[in-house]
Amino acid sequence: MLSTLNEWLWQDRLWLPPNTSWALLEDRNGVVYAHPRDLLAAIPLTLTLVAMRVTFERFVGLPLSRWLGIQDRSQRPVVPNPTLEKHFLTQGRRPLEHQLALLATQCGLTLRQTQRWFRGRRNQDRPHLSKKFCEASWRFLFYLCSFVGGLSVLYHESWLWKPSMCWDNYPDQPLKPTLYWWYLLELSFYISLLITLPFDTKRKDFKEQVVHHFVTITLITFSYSANLLRIGSLVLLLHDTCDYLLEACKMFKYLRWQRLCDVFFLIFSCVFFYTRLVLFPTQILYTTYYESIIGRGPFFGYYFFNALLMMLQLLHVFWSGLILRMLCNFMAKGQMEKDIRSDVEESDLSEEEAARERQQLRNESAPAGGPRSRAARRLANGHTAAM
Repeated sequence: MLSTLNEWLWQDRLWLPPNTSWALLEDRNGVVYAHPRDLLAAIPLTLTLVAMRVTFERFVGLPLSRWLGIQDRSQRPVVPNPTLEKHFLTQGRRPLEHQLALLATQCGLTLRQTQRWFRGRRNQDRPHLSKKFCEASWRFLFYLCSFVGGLSVLYHESWLWKPSMCWDNYPDQPLKPTLYWWYLLELSFYISLLITLPFDTKRKDFKEQVVHHFVTITLITFSYSANLLRIGSLVLLLHDTCDYLLEACKMFKYLRWQRLCDVFFLIFSCVFFYTRLVLFPTQILYTTYYESIIGRGPFFGYYFFNALLMMLQLLHVFWSGLILRMLCNFMAKGQMEKDIRSDVEESDLSEEEAARERQQLRNESAPAGGPRSRAARRLANGHTAAM
């Protein structure tokens, strides 16, 4: 049954141009072609990269952050409260107003005290600057090495300077060892990113990151299996061009080297807009949509590959909008503020508000264990907030 499924999945007419078969891509006379089974080597390499990352962050990134002066802000732990903790872990980190009022009633707290508990609990879970620095430094190191390595692999290739040459004699294009190892390293890295994503610093574009990693892994796997290595290598190099600039910008932000952060942010923005919104659609998408089927005709693999590339372009547009918002803030304030994808640490009440709350508590005459806030009192009297 598995053999039948395998034969159906890898039909010539699905993944290759018309009048072409997989027999054309069999190794012969010392000429080697790409085969899907080659990518199985990505499994041990992925595990190796994860181990390297853990080792790097612990023995290089963390000591480096300390040496460069990063100090984690001390976070006062909240007073243990089983009822509030259960709600925080099971029902949500940001309860609605009527939920806050009900929880305040159950715990014998004021509405303000309950709000402060949840605010402090959220801050307690936020990652330290040193953790963010370690993550950014690891990605910076990989992206920089990948960009330099990819550029050295492709620099002397004709299709780097003229993308239309990606389709010369396609799919009869032998595999070069250096291109294979670079491809395998990129695939393993993105799989490792997907594995470690739940443990990394949570950002507001978490879902988009998951989609991006899935699309990238699928693109790399499919382009290798269908021998679309030339155009696939251009896509990889185009993305590596600005990724290391973004990570460098983050590192300078965490170090509070504001001037360098601002300079790198402007450079990154220009490179991102040019590569993702100009080069990618005019060079990559144009050649895959139009030049790839000249003299061949469309087939299923053509539509599948272009659909993935279009999903990637939609993500480019989404992140371009975020960068534009950051640029607007930069122009208005003269320096780059926080990454708008990140959660901001929520401050507690000011000293004046805290003194006012303490005075309010002293003046309250509610019975012990009873509701203390107006909203909580309404709930106790049977008046619930509108759902």
